Amino acid sequence: MDRRNFFQGSAAAAAAGLAGCTTMGNAAGGARTPFAVNTTSIPVVGSDEVFPVRRIYCIGRNYAAHAREMGSDPNREPPFFFQKPTDAIQYVATGTVADHPYPTLTKNYHYEAELVACIGKGGRNIPVASALDHVWGYTLGLDMTRRDLQRAMGDEKKPWEIGKSFDHSAPLGPVHKVAQTGHFTKGAIWLKVNGAIKQNANLNQMIWSVAEQIAKLSEANELFPGDIIYSGTPENVGPVVRGDVIEMHIDGLPNLSVKIV
Repeated sequence: MDRRNFFQGSAAAAAAGLAGCTTMGNAAGGARTPFAVNTTSIPVVGSDEVFPVRRIYCIGRNYAAHAREMGSDPNREPPFFFQKPTDAIQYVATGTVADHPYPTLTKNYHYEAELVACIGKGGRNIPVASALDHVWGYTLGLDMTRRDLQRAMGDEKKPWEIGKSFDHSAPLGPVHKVAQTGHFTKGAIWLKVNGAIKQNANLNQMIWSVAEQIAKLSEANELFPGDIIYSGTPENVGPVVRGDVIEMHIDGLPNLSVKIV
């Protein structure tokens, strides 16, 4: 089936939700491979295009109050980043409530609501002044976290991946082109669980703006089209259990909703 037609219709979009839009990659030069490996993409609003995802970067502790609730000092800490695998994406179609599976191994499963910037032009050592020129679009996403496992690894000075980089840990809505929305430097960001407000902040409360995040990331890694950046979550992250419904909002974008199953 043509992938562009696959996402037309809410039933088809919902069926594809857990894995996002996946297509088979081809080996360089047409060489045969012993098995097929899926690639991941996200539908683009108002278009038959999809946005191919190369890497998922996430900034940690980027709102002062959240940094404090996680035991950090926001006034002295430089930005730091971690990654999720692209197949962690769970595409959530606008207007739907996607079933989101409660993961294994955890008893403390947390939500984190975030603005997500989608890169369309890469580069190294990108100046802050021109960094937003590299953004192709935006969406909203959840950085779902096995908090007990993240904290246990942190206490043991071990990597976080088991707490952050597991299957379906990156629910995302469709991509909105910058030409349609402009850039998001301020505006409400909130998250509800079962209709009750849990997170409530403004995008202008980020410690490091999206432009600054792009500039800092490009010092460490060359950025490429298809990279996406989770730009941090406000305070009051907290647990959810099976049956809970999460709804998140960013001014200027349609809401994203999932049900924990």
